[in-house]
Amino acid sequence: MSADRPFDNQRILITGGTGSLGQVLTRRVLSGEMGRPAKVVIFSRDEAKQHFMRLQHQNVAAATDEVIYRNAKDALEFHIGDVRDRWSLASVLSNADVVINAAALKQVPTCEYFPTEAVRTNILGPENIVSIIETEKLPVKVVVGVSTDKACKPVNVMGMTKAIQERVLIQGNMRCGQTRIVCVRYGNVLASRGSVIPLFHEQIRRGGPLTITTPEMTRFLLSLDDAVDAIFAAVRDGKPGDTYIPRAPAARMTDLAKVLIGDRPIKTVITGIRPGEKVHEILISEEEAQRVEDRGRFYAIRSLLPEVTAQGATASVLKKEYSSGDELLSEPALRDLLVGHKLMVGDVNSEAGELLR
Repeated sequence: MSADRPFDNQRILITGGTGSLGQVLTRRVLSGEMGRPAKVVIFSRDEAKQHFMRLQHQNVAAATDEVIYRNAKDALEFHIGDVRDRWSLASVLSNADVVINAAALKQVPTCEYFPTEAVRTNILGPENIVSIIETEKLPVKVVVGVSTDKACKPVNVMGMTKAIQERVLIQGNMRCGQTRIVCVRYGNVLASRGSVIPLFHEQIRRGGPLTITTPEMTRFLLSLDDAVDAIFAAVRDGKPGDTYIPRAPAARMTDLAKVLIGDRPIKTVITGIRPGEKVHEILISEEEAQRVEDRGRFYAIRSLLPEVTAQGATASVLKKEYSSGDELLSEPALRDLLVGHKLMVGDVNSEAGELLR
């Protein structure tokens, strides 16, 4: 695996590949920026999403997309299956060089009402990946587990299961000696399904009001491409057991609402914080801050396990937790960011596509 082009001639497996992140990740993998993969396999249990994603990748949207979509026709495959099902997972893992596990139950209320289902997908699914690689002695080179800010100091089932997912995967480095296993953790992604910007857009179109749970609430602001950048960095540079954290701007949700509303006669309503919801997103806890390395645009949390963190201890670059409440964008800077990502109301060519139309 080349350091500069780690995907060259590699077989890439993306579990949960039909989600918002998975679709942008697939486009970026097929673009060749990390090297030309021999095969990209989308593994998920949603037949309808796979069907529409397949159709999307069979059409050339613009002249500049020709290379991407010609490659997609040759390289892209879809498999129905579930990370909970060891047998269906084993069938696709057996031919994989790089695995990116984006499969998850990620809606906080759903996980609260169906905690056992969250355990099966978010914990037992990653355990299946590690166990199959271990017992079948598969030559998988890299596994990247996609996690969430909610795994840091978790207060809800979704976060608790994702926190254990991280530990299952990181400990897997001890069981799968030839496989480098790393994680990526980030907060809510701009314009992904279920996130605040599509909600605000829809509320503005209806004439308001915009609903905000508490005036103090802040969030990190990452685009889908920022999220993919973090995954690519972990593949390229991550050491066994690392958890990669993107450095991201943050904003108060009341300021986000003001910028999106502009001069429209639309009100905001404070609804009260929901059970299990945090006022600030925390990507690195106080305890983890003692084990953080600087990786340029990213932080890397080293593993707790000395058997996994083979390199010697280094001084941490953080002295406290990394929270969205630390440094906030001004309203003009926030507007510039949204305009740059084509996320103002009325934009139709954004990275989120149909979500904002």
